[in-house]
Amino acid sequence: MTDVQGDGRTADVREPLRAYWNRDAATYDRAPSHMPRFATEYAAWAAALLRLLPKPPARVLDVGAGTGFLSLLLARLGYRVTALDSAPAMLERVRGKAADAALEVDVVEADAAEPPDGPFDAVVQRHLLWTLPDPRRALDAWRRAAPDGRLVVFESLWGPASDPAERLRGRARGLVHRLLDRPGDHHAEYDPQWRNALPLGTGTSPESVAALVAESAWGQGRLYRLRDVEWATLTTLPPWERVFGVTPRFALVAGDPAPGG
Repeated sequence: MTDVQGDGRTADVREPLRAYWNRDAATYDRAPSHMPRFATEYAAWAAALLRLLPKPPARVLDVGAGTGFLSLLLARLGYRVTALDSAPAMLERVRGKAADAALEVDVVEADAAEPPDGPFDAVVQRHLLWTLPDPRRALDAWRRAAPDGRLVVFESLWGPASDPAERLRGRARGLVHRLLDRPGDHHAEYDPQWRNALPLGTGTSPESVAALVAESAWGQGRLYRLRDVEWATLTTLPPWERVFGVTPRFALVAGDPAPGG
């Protein structure tokens, strides 16, 4: 998703990053990983949310909401949702989609480390941490917004994989995308200097995400593989392409109470 925050050492990249994500809003939804297209995928994501979050109508803060995939699905499930993002163009799309679907979603334009006061029962984010110059600061701020709540971090394994078999599958998937000349997930590539300024700019592994959360105010997390989401995504691919699998997805949950509570 999208949001940026940092200290004085990274302030020089904050505005370019915010401008990048603002421009990205126009084409963001064309990537299936950003906005799923099939009912099976939505059903799998709904099951994951209901399994890992407190029961509706809990108050949920969706940080780096982007164009609203999680926010809108949460609202449909009966949650009271606040969508936070630093890119106004992204939030305009959230507002439009919510209005079209007659869903109530509160929208807040702010940096990831400056959430509204709350208190919230849960904080969720999907594909946001890698964009943050200071993810630890953001995590600590989310804990203050949900002092008695739960954190659910949704991420995909990208960047260097520790499993040799997954490295091969990832390379094969990349080759397929290039051979079929599929469009990229974003309107433009990230500047290498930006990536170098980001602690997770070269990848999000379960190990790196778990360590980051454990060192934050949330403390030790619990890791879940999102196999139902992976399977639902796999069924949307042509049969010949399924042999290469899909990018592994996982959730890191921290705070109290435990999932199912």
